[in-house]
Amino acid sequence: MPKSAKAKAEENVPPPLPEPLAVPVADSHTHLDMQTPGVEEAVAKATAVGVPRLVQIGCDVERARWSVKTAAEHDAIWAGVALHPNEAARIEAEHGPAALDAALDEIGAIAGHPEVRAIGETGLDYYRTGPEGTAAQQRSFRRHIRLAKERDVALVIHDRDAHADVLRILREEGAPRRTVFHCYSGDAAMSEVCAEAGYFMSFAGNVTFASAQPLRDALAAAPPELLLVETDAPFLTPAPFRGRPNASYLIPVTLRAMAVVKGMGEDELAGHIAENTRRVFA
Repeated sequence: MPKSAKAKAEENVPPPLPEPLAVPVADSHTHLDMQTPGVEEAVAKATAVGVPRLVQIGCDVERARWSVKTAAEHDAIWAGVALHPNEAARIEAEHGPAALDAALDEIGAIAGHPEVRAIGETGLDYYRTGPEGTAAQQRSFRRHIRLAKERDVALVIHDRDAHADVLRILREEGAPRRTVFHCYSGDAAMSEVCAEAGYFMSFAGNVTFASAQPLRDALAAAPPELLLVETDAPFLTPAPFRGRPNASYLIPVTLRAMAVVKGMGEDELAGHIAENTRRVFA
């Protein structure tokens, strides 16, 4: 059934501010460069609901530069920089392997800034890039793993339809001390593998979707000492606001849903997440 004009208009209306968290946490993964309104308003609204720290992720060279600049201008923001796996495949397909190497070198240079607390999001995406891009993605992923270890910062992984290869490459390269599966997408069995390896698992608003029971099963199996929360804004707005603009101030909605799945009080879970965020990024 076609959407009514009213329904279409509501899609562009930001959700209301939720009740503030009593125990502050960070949004461990957001894309402020893809959102409106501006950074100042995003930080102010997040802080007002108990989310005083945002990890801004830049997914190509220009966005990585923007992320570092923005983090330098705002005490509330830390930066993560990388070539998104689909960006790595695109560069090599359009410009050749030398161009990909040059872009990876540039990310390495940008990563030297003190505002950079993570290398990511990197990893593998077999959903949007077909087999022709696999080699470029895997080569890029390996370079990012090495860079995170060289800089001794967290590695933030994008893993879409590529679980086995992501875990294999981490084993082959040796994972950094702090490794995060952003927007965790595996099942409960994979969460047990991640937990055994000491990998952090960051859950986003899609854990609230009606169709996401496998994600909730994975969350239930994951130890609180390895959990993070994120928005991946402007994407993955949690229910009941799915389809409307996502932003860091909606972290409390996702965290409260996570607490229900874990059978924990929201303050207890928030305390774990706050400490985990400090261990990963600070």
